[in-house]
Amino acid sequence: MINVTVWNEHIQDKSQENVLKVYPDGMNACIAGFLGEETDFNVRCATLDEPECGLPDEVLDNTDVLIWWAHCGHEQVPDELVKKIHDRVLRGMGIILLHSAHYSKIFQSLMGTTCSLCWREGDRERLWNINPSHPIAKGIGNYVYLDVEEMYGERFDIPQPDELVFLGWFGGGEVIRAGCCWNRGLGKVFYFQPGHESNPTYHNKDIQRIIKNAVRWAEPAFIRQEPIDAPHVESPEKLLNK
Repeated sequence: MINVTVWNEHIQDKSQENVLKVYPDGMNACIAGFLGEETDFNVRCATLDEPECGLPDEVLDNTDVLIWWAHCGHEQVPDELVKKIHDRVLRGMGIILLHSAHYSKIFQSLMGTTCSLCWREGDRERLWNINPSHPIAKGIGNYVYLDVEEMYGERFDIPQPDELVFLGWFGGGEVIRAGCCWNRGLGKVFYFQPGHESNPTYHNKDIQRIIKNAVRWAEPAFIRQEPIDAPHVESPEKLLNK
């Protein structure tokens, strides 16, 4: 069983009519809903307005894969919580960052860069599957077409991905590295660009399949209990003389 926590700042999707029309129960409920269709996922939700941002130690300690959606509340996430999440990723927890989470403290912390990009209002997007043998692309065709999605474009200030799975192309000609994978310590990181709050992106079955695949890809083999350190190793001569 994979323990998945869907974290959403839950600001715009409880206050803005154009977002509520698309996600009446909140984006976190939508994402948790389709993830909950999988019998090997144990899914819970957490939001910014809960005590400890919904991520007290007992929740983090029982999370295998953390999904993070955020937009206008990045600065409200305490630095101490960011450090805890960063440490748990290094020890093995998987993390999936969606859309405007590119500017979240935790993504910037894991990347070590500004994670800035260019953007404009919605356009049609063709999400090209450029790595079809990758586990995250399982069951996805040559591309996923989205009638409307907020344009995110290069230059995207991120480290070179360890693996690039999807490339987004927009009607204005812009492109974005839209599905990026990294290893950080013992943990796996996936950034996935589509998912503007007023667009029905997370109702798209292919997008749902990609996120489900990403959860399985990011599942840790194990999560180390102690911080990663640099263990002392005896010299070959001492080992041979034992």
